[in-house]
Amino acid sequence: MGIIKAAVSAVSGALADQWLEVIEADNMSDQTVFTRGAAVRKGQNTKGTDNTVSNGSVIHVYPNQFMMLVDGGKVVDYTAEEGYYTVNNSSLPSLFNGQFGDALKESFNRVKFGGVTPTSQKVYYVNLQEIKGIKFGTRNPINYFDTFYNSELFLRAHGTYSIKITDPLLFYAEVIPKNADKVEIDSINEQYLDEFLEALQSSINQMSADGTRISFVASKARELGKYMADTLDEDWKRMRGMEIQSVGLASVSYDEESQKLINMRNQGAMLSDPSVREGYVQGAVARGMEAAGSNANGAMAGFMGMGMGMNAGGGFMGAASASNMQQMQMQQSAAQAAQAAAGARTGGQTAAAKAGSWTCSCGAVNTGKFCSECGKPVPAPAGTWICSCGAVNTGKFCSECGKPAPAPSGEWTCSCGAVNTGRFCSECGKPRP
Repeated sequence: MGIIKAAVSAVSGALADQWLEVIEADNMSDQTVFTRGAAVRKGQNTKGTDNTVSNGSVIHVYPNQFMMLVDGGKVVDYTAEEGYYTVNNSSLPSLFNGQFGDALKESFNRVKFGGVTPTSQKVYYVNLQEIKGIKFGTRNPINYFDTFYNSELFLRAHGTYSIKITDPLLFYAEVIPKNADKVEIDSINEQYLDEFLEALQSSINQMSADGTRISFVASKARELGKYMADTLDEDWKRMRGMEIQSVGLASVSYDEESQKLINMRNQGAMLSDPSVREGYVQGAVARGMEAAGSNANGAMAGFMGMGMGMNAGGGFMGAASASNMQQMQMQQSAAQAAQAAAGARTGGQTAAAKAGSWTCSCGAVNTGKFCSECGKPVPAPAGTWICSCGAVNTGKFCSECGKPAPAPSGEWTCSCGAVNTGRFCSECGKPRP
């Protein structure tokens, strides 16, 4: 028993009336992973028995569907190629692998028809689309050691993930419950969700080991999906023929103790700035005066109490304020010194430039005739030429020895005195010597 690919023209032609049944996948939603084939059109075989696919029936296979022809509980033929197929009980399996190439041969050998007398013939479909929107949430907080906070923190994660079936035959043999006609992902997700959450914890722990700050985890959904693939995909592919396609984090939250530690650490980081500390001190004094003015027993009593408090804590507040001011002055002095040094460097460079200095191609600033770093001579100004005696000139003759300036490249002087660049003199017509 097997299937033969039918000509497309025959589906809409007269031969279509000769086929006994037309079978295609039953209602398949984006959460359906497996469903039985349903007869959408019957021919003259109205007395046929149930669970029997008549010889000559037509099976429709649409994109992203994997069709299996099952006889006696064993897979006898399959296809992953979209199209129309006729059932031929006398043909050998044709095995249209489609996008899977030879990848399904080993799996087929495990689940193929084993010679048992056929008692039930059915058509099944596996959904090859990405199965999206599978919800997950951590039941207990996951520990996360954060090197930035240098403490063990705990977080919870909620979101969705998606899977894709990579080996439909293995998926059918290992995942689909026996005698099931339709399977939604939620009905089989409990076992895999436990494994998913275990892999999620391992992946988050790996992110911790890689030094990712806990506050960045929520924005690392794509990286987390890669961690999940490294942790879980190998087992799921080998055992069940499916893999993690993507992971989407809807929310990442911390437990109460972790949130307190994070807040305390952030507050300490802010108070390390002396200007923030001084503002905190001044704010505390202002709040104390405000509270004293609104004292129910009278403002005088409030201010008296405040005065006593100031006498008791004034030494501490004054010392804290003095320390803050001192650190701010030190920071301001350091900034001014750095600014002055930068200005001195800029001023020095400007003064050197104004003193007739020149900059060599190596970057050194010089005032002599040769570079103090690489020894190169000072470049001649534009329009000047250097005589063989070493004098720098701008006219037609050397000011030291009287030699004429060398002719520019390509020029020649005629006996009549004219300077030319062509093959003949522009004044007297003589050829170039």
